[in-house]
Amino acid sequence: MLRKLTLAIVVAIGAATAAHAEQGDWQVKIGAHAVDPKSNNGHLAGGTLAAGVDSAWSPTVTLEYSVTKNLGIEVLAALPFEHDVKLNGAKAATVKQLPPTVSLQWHFVPDAKVSPFIGVGVNYTRFFSIDETGPLAGAKLDLGDSWGLAAHAGVDVALAPRWSLTVDARWIDIDTDAKVGGVKVGSVAIDPFVYGVALGYRF
Repeated sequence: MLRKLTLAIVVAIGAATAAHAEQGDWQVKIGAHAVDPKSNNGHLAGGTLAAGVDSAWSPTVTLEYSVTKNLGIEVLAALPFEHDVKLNGAKAATVKQLPPTVSLQWHFVPDAKVSPFIGVGVNYTRFFSIDETGPLAGAKLDLGDSWGLAAHAGVDVALAPRWSLTVDARWIDIDTDAKVGGVKVGSVAIDPFVYGVALGYRF
């Protein structure tokens, strides 16, 4: 399913760029977003350890190409998010992650002062810079990369002909396999809501 959706988005990007280049309309947005994982992230080591991932925030940037007035193709990028990882409530590690996401966006009333939109896409999350502590001090924790679906909704508020303010939220399917000392100890379902604000400029 993910492969089909990814292929569909890539084909749509190519076809749209080739067929509608003369209608091209780009928008860049710079803002800040919080990644808020679900409260129960799973159990490791045969169910003896409850895993928890704390929230984090980071500056973000998105770039959207308008295929038509209503349909856009958006890429989300960010500086690394840094999360605390807990086992049975005790801090066990800090980890950084990057969650680039590509989405197809539908803008319901693009010429209105207040323009709501929805989107669906594909997310890739990479975990790195893991620093073990507490119950994992001296051990090596590895978290595998994640591919998942993403849903997006928000509102653009026009401030000036080229400027806008966006308030939005995403849900992202993020699941990672956890290994300690090279041995898989279970999977962590992060599945966060990502919400924030951004200032946009259209060119």
